[in-house]
Parts: sequence; C-alpha cells; structure tokens
Amino acid sequence: MIQPSIQQDFLDLFYSDISDYPLENGNKLNVLTLKVINNTFAYEQLVELLGNKLCHFALSRAEVKTLKEKDQLNTLVTKAKAKLREYIEKEKASARAGQNEGGELGELLLYCLLECHLKAPKILTKLEIKTSNQMYVNGADGVHLLKVTSRDYQLVFGESKLHGDLAQGIYDAFASIATLLDNRKDKLFFEIDLVNSQLVKEVFDEAAYEVLKKILLPSAQEDVTNIDYSFGIFLGFNIEISAEEKRKSNAEFRAQIRERIKSEVESKVATINYQIKKQNFAGYNFYVYVIPFSELSANRVQIINALKQ
Repeated sequence: MIQPSIQQDFLDLFYSDISDYPLENGNKLNVLTLKVINNTFAYEQLVELLGNKLCHFALSRAEVKTLKEKDQLNTLVTKAKAKLREYIEKEKASARAGQNEGGELGELLLYCLLECHLKAPKILTKLEIKTSNQMYVNGADGVHLLKVTSRDYQLVFGESKLHGDLAQGIYDAFASIATLLDNRKDKLFFEIDLVNSQLVKEVFDEAAYEVLKKILLPSAQEDVTNIDYSFGIFLGFNIEISAEEKRKSNAEFRAQIRERIKSEVESKVATINYQIKKQNFAGYNFYVYVIPFSELSANRVQIINALKQ
C-alpha cells in the first residue's frame, strides 16, 4: 500500500478551531486557522510550508523517489515549480472559457489536508493529469484513497473553492459535485483506464501495484475488498479584520479572531447540512475542511506567485 507523503507536522502551522464537528449522515467538519503572529496570519510561513510540499503535489511518488535517490533535489524543485506554472496557464485558458480561475491554492491545501489529516494518500491530482496529454476525470481536483477498515476503502474525490463569502463557497462546491455526479451517472464518473495509467506511478514494485489494483478495481466475485466513493471539500473564505482589531494586544487579537472564525463557520453548518441531505448525495461521505484568510483575493495571488517562482 502507498502511504501519505505529507506528514502530521503540516498541521503544526494551524490552530484546530473546530475538530471533527458532526455533520448530517456521520460526516465531519474541520476548521483550521493559520497561526497568528503579531496580529497577522502567518502567510510567509505558509508559503515556506507549501513550497516544501509542492513536489509531492505536482509530481508522482515514483518521480519524487527517483530524483531523491539520485540526489537531484534542485531538479525536483525546478520540475515541480515548472509543473505548477504550466498548470496555472492551462487553468487561465479554462477560465477564459468560463470555468473557475485561481483555484490552485485550494487544490494544494486540500491535497495536504487529505494526506495528513484524513490520512488518505493521493492516487492522482488534476495538476498531474492536466499537464500531461491525458483526459482528466471531469471536475474533480484530485483523487485520494482512504482505508476505512481492513476490507472497506473509499476513493475520495477533491473539490476546493476559495470564495470571499463562505455560504457561496459551500453552494459552489456542492453544485460542482452534483454536476460531476450527474455527468458521470452511468460510469460513476471514474475512468478505470485513468486509474490504471496513473497507479503504476504511485507504487514502487509489482507486488504493491497488484495489491492496490485489487483495492481500486475489485471483483465482486473474487476479491474481499469493497470500494465506495466520497468527497473531500476545501472551503477558503475571507474574514474581515478592522484597523481597530489590529491595534489590540496580541493575546486579545488572537483570542478574538479565532472566536469570530469559529462563530462564522458554525453559523454555516445548517447550510452544509442542507446540501448533504439532498437526495443525489445520499450514500456518499463528505470530509469538509475550512481555512479562513484575511484579504483573500490578494493573498491567494501572492502565495501562488511565491510558490511558482
């Protein structure tokens, strides 16, 4: 079996302000707030942290392993940044065609959270496929594998939205998932050929490949594993910080902003539950992650620009 590439220390930069909050149908909500230093979110530390994880997001496990074994660390970083730049250009072209623009930061954060918090290693990311010559599964930001029990597994499809208004981000995320399900109703939207083509890049020997293949593509007659489909959702939203708040003592500011964030998200739980209870989502699991940003529009651009340089 493959293991997550992103370790638990990724979470050290965040306060866990809401942990495994129960949603409808046994689903979970987690709110992580970026550490506050001198009354400001620690964006510089976030850029450094994400920069250290970028190669795992942009490249396959096999490629990362090979370059590390050859001690080609500079090549590893260069290739990952080049992949990110290429992906951003392709996403901009898609945006001109009416699709969402600027979602790379959300995709990267969701990837890290699914790996280190949910402990669901990736099978592929949209970035990996969109910068190759292959068709990607419609809509999903990536696919991860979650082990539920010794015989039960889930393929977790990623959906990330960064929107100033949290309620709108929730609506947009579930609308995207509904479209994805509707478009792929007959085949359950997952391309078996795509899984096969990418799977070999995530394992390092034939035995591991065969084990993983049996999990992902089980035979009801021969195999003892079950595979279901679920969704990992990342929601980034904007939290306004006034000049008066910034003048407060560090301790007072930290406590106040975290309480405001918690209150804001809790006020939207009913909205999330309303979406989950829709008939077309019956039988699916949802793992919802929320991270607030100050000056979201400006900071998302600055973070991605810093990562791709």
